[in-house]
Amino acid sequence: MAENPRPSRAVLGPNQYGKAENRVVRITRDGATHHIKDLNVSVSLSGDMDDVHYSGSNTNVLPTDTTKNTVYAFAKEHGIESAEQFGIHLARHFVTSQPSIHRARIRVEEYAWERIEHNGEGAHSFVRKGQETRLAQITYDGSAWEVVSGLKDLTVLNSTDSEFWGYAKDRYTTLREAHDRILATEVSARWRYGWTDAEQSAPAWDTSYERIRTHLLQAFAETYSLSLQQSLYAMGARIIDRRDEVDEVRFSLPNKHHFLVDLTPFDLKNDNEVYFAADRPYGLIEATVLRDGCEALIPADLTNL
Repeated sequence: MAENPRPSRAVLGPNQYGKAENRVVRITRDGATHHIKDLNVSVSLSGDMDDVHYSGSNTNVLPTDTTKNTVYAFAKEHGIESAEQFGIHLARHFVTSQPSIHRARIRVEEYAWERIEHNGEGAHSFVRKGQETRLAQITYDGSAWEVVSGLKDLTVLNSTDSEFWGYAKDRYTTLREAHDRILATEVSARWRYGWTDAEQSAPAWDTSYERIRTHLLQAFAETYSLSLQQSLYAMGARIIDRRDEVDEVRFSLPNKHHFLVDLTPFDLKNDNEVYFAADRPYGLIEATVLRDGCEALIPADLTNL
């Protein structure tokens, strides 16, 4: 006689589902002048989803294909004012239209384009910008909003005004102290807005992004840096001090190491002119800068997405 199977002690933990990386390009035609928005939108939904995991019942499941279609339909019906506002429209729709969905998280990457001027016009020709990718994550649970914006792949470099010396040393230390070095990094940054209530006025998303980006770059350029950590804090502090709508900034900054090339075998002096740019291995500097009295809420893994 077969033994009865032992009851499972497994229980379902946190879960979510959705449609990832929906590429949507929206052209707005203003007469002969066109405007372009190019987004990569990922939708994650969570709520009453126990039955589909335990029994396979799809009663509470909005198909992922439907979430994909919603992204494209909303691009037509609502347009794309900004990455953040588009995400807000989508998150509100999914939570308020489906009783089984209690929380929606929308992640957006925006790829920038600039006009190609030709024959004094350039109304409908564009070239992809080769700098950073703009990011946004919008989360809504039916009562409160969380908007985290940011950027990635923004490579910056100071060719001087950087030093690194006085560090701890042991028997394995071979790095020479530097009193004039190149400081370079590829900025991945996320900032969390204090706006959580739809009854309050939301930030001007595009303006806020541009101003924050400007402050970040200016702080990097204007800081005489004794360490990449010092530059990181200066960048975050400047954003917190200059932009009242931001409560938290999280950075992930890999070192883009530049090492002086030894030219002495060729009887040449290298006066901080010729460098070898190494890509691996690299130091990775990460930290959060907060408004005084605020709690850190941006997860560490979000900065690396």
